[in-house]
Amino acid sequence: MSEMRRGRGEKTREAILTAAETVFAEHGFDGARVDAIADLSGYNKNLIFRYFEDKLGLYTQVLQRADKELNALLADVLAPWLAGETLASQAQGFRIFLETLVRMTFDHLVEHPRFLRILTWEMAEGWQTYAQIASHFSSEESGQFETLFQEAQNAGLLRSDFSPTIQLILILHLCQSYLASLTLYQTLLPGSDMSSAAMLIRAREHLVTLVVAGMMIDPLPGTSEQEGQYNECMHASIGKEKPSNE
Repeated sequence: MSEMRRGRGEKTREAILTAAETVFAEHGFDGARVDAIADLSGYNKNLIFRYFEDKLGLYTQVLQRADKELNALLADVLAPWLAGETLASQAQGFRIFLETLVRMTFDHLVEHPRFLRILTWEMAEGWQTYAQIASHFSSEESGQFETLFQEAQNAGLLRSDFSPTIQLILILHLCQSYLASLTLYQTLLPGSDMSSAAMLIRAREHLVTLVVAGMMIDPLPGTSEQEGQYNECMHASIGKEKPSNE
């Protein structure tokens, strides 16, 4: 009987979370009403508060559910590269990692439009609500990403030593910004179906190229990877030299 009760309780909890995700996506945290969540889920407010305490607690668990799913995907992308001792220091291997990461992020947001809208609401409101609950989210994947990027940085593959965590978030925001602006793009280009599968794939591959070219140092034409890294360093050094008066 207790197992049946737990099963019913989990089903109820998931129904409330799904309804809450829909309402938060539509109205943002401030605009969402628990009454609307109760109506959509089919459960009363008292039961919602018993499960989640208050609206912020409910919002936290909605985002934790989404974050858990995204982190599972990120862990799958990271696993092959963390298992190899030298993969992060190989330009081709790290390039494939970045390409996979961008594609995974883009596709995940396409498949989860409510999560996309919640992120967009948070950005519009200055991440003030998220800042209140940030401690409830795992940072394990971020730490692994830092390690992988440090190896690539040490190997001379990256243009910048800017925070790997922020670079990871920028990839998410780049995909988010494009997808959240589809209506704008459709308005500017009425002759194109910007939401079609073909156009989404084309946009995704453009973002892949943009991220990889922006983050990685490419060898100069006709050089090996090692020579390309050396030439990049030499160009940077020459650019810092002052002209001689002699």
